[in-house]
Amino acid sequence: MRAAQHTAHLLRETAPKLRAEEDQTWDASQLMRHQGAELMQFWASNAPGSGAPECLMAGALQSLENKGFILGDYGQLLRQGLAAATDGDIEALLRIDMQLRVLMREAHPDPDHPSQLTSRFSDWDSFAAEVIWPDDLVIDAVILPDRIRAGWLGQLVGAAAGTALEGYTAEQIAKAFGPVTTYLRTPNTYNDDITFELAFLEAYLDHGPAVTSRDIAANWVGMIPLGWSAEGVALDHLRRGVMPPLSGSLNNPFDEWIGAQMRGAICGMVVPGRAKEAARLAWLDAEISHAGNGILGEVFNAVLCALAFAPGDLRDLLARTVTMIPETTEYGQVIRHALLSCRAGPDWQTAWAACDSLYLDYNWIHAYPNAAAQVIALWFGDDDFDRTLEILCGLGHDVDCNAAQMLCVLGLRYGSGVIDARWSDPLLAGDIVTYMRRPQTLSFDRLVRKTLDAIARSRSS
Repeated sequence: MRAAQHTAHLLRETAPKLRAEEDQTWDASQLMRHQGAELMQFWASNAPGSGAPECLMAGALQSLENKGFILGDYGQLLRQGLAAATDGDIEALLRIDMQLRVLMREAHPDPDHPSQLTSRFSDWDSFAAEVIWPDDLVIDAVILPDRIRAGWLGQLVGAAAGTALEGYTAEQIAKAFGPVTTYLRTPNTYNDDITFELAFLEAYLDHGPAVTSRDIAANWVGMIPLGWSAEGVALDHLRRGVMPPLSGSLNNPFDEWIGAQMRGAICGMVVPGRAKEAARLAWLDAEISHAGNGILGEVFNAVLCALAFAPGDLRDLLARTVTMIPETTEYGQVIRHALLSCRAGPDWQTAWAACDSLYLDYNWIHAYPNAAAQVIALWFGDDDFDRTLEILCGLGHDVDCNAAQMLCVLGLRYGSGVIDARWSDPLLAGDIVTYMRRPQTLSFDRLVRKTLDAIARSRSS
């Protein structure tokens, strides 16, 4: 059918009908309420799991400055916007929001800024050519059911334990709770840590290794009603027909935040032992919503998970994975500094202090401080699930995203025997509950079966 045929039908085949006054559709009050709520979410929100305060507008400006972009003088506008948000003055806030977005659109890079002096790869081929990839490892199929089960369980435990703590510093968490050795509240699976991974998994089951960024993006649009920061920007772009990689890089100040890093595990899970293929899949997935160092965060976690299936020293695995991210990139420098801090420090607190001081100007949702937290937790976790989780919770920042990914590494490496029943039993008592259109609920066993099916698909193609 041609579009003209349909519009002609609407015009020429529909008989006029007078509406009663109460049925007329000029009432915009509902739209204004929705617009106001969406705007306030950007200016004065709280993390849904922990209640930590966040201002995405300040985070957007901050992120551009982190990357070495020069902005106009926005200080007064930001203060006025925060005051308007406090007063609930939506009309004033809309005007200020627009002006700040103009400033962000007009921002230009400072060629002498340290971040601008590092490499940012624009495509997979140029990145892959810079890396010395290890040979694929042969992983015994017999171990996969339990390892995959433990990997997903590690993610669910980490997300459930960490959601209560995200958005706070190590000092504030220690002061409020001391060492975290159990769930601080009744755990649940309702968070975004596996939402985008489920969309990837369904796309991979449909297309196998031939999956594209557009295939995954189609699942985002169909399955996921909303996103936060970079994912929110990407979903808006996708619904307007802006496809990857532009959906991740166009007018997206959050393109180096943690959103891609938090979903790398699934890309390693479906290709056990295959570092380069895990990295390629992670790149495809990440470029939907991220660019530059934001993509490298997902690549790093995907490679960690792909190689976690094989035996060997965990610290050696961590160090080898760090070397696969080029040192010319800022992300590569971040994880190398974290690794050096681990080697130089006697404990995780000392290593974290050496890293945390470097990232005071970064948002708690940015990839960098959280990448450092991941490295430190794995290094000092002594291959122990409980100890690693305690460290991850103690480090603060985006705890649920970090814990889900790193505890998945331990699950894939050692199997479900390393996860104590006090962590697993509450989460396995019912179905996984999501905020997705599909699946709204999913049994844990079905999730494991789907992932094993995806592995079989990867091996048969």
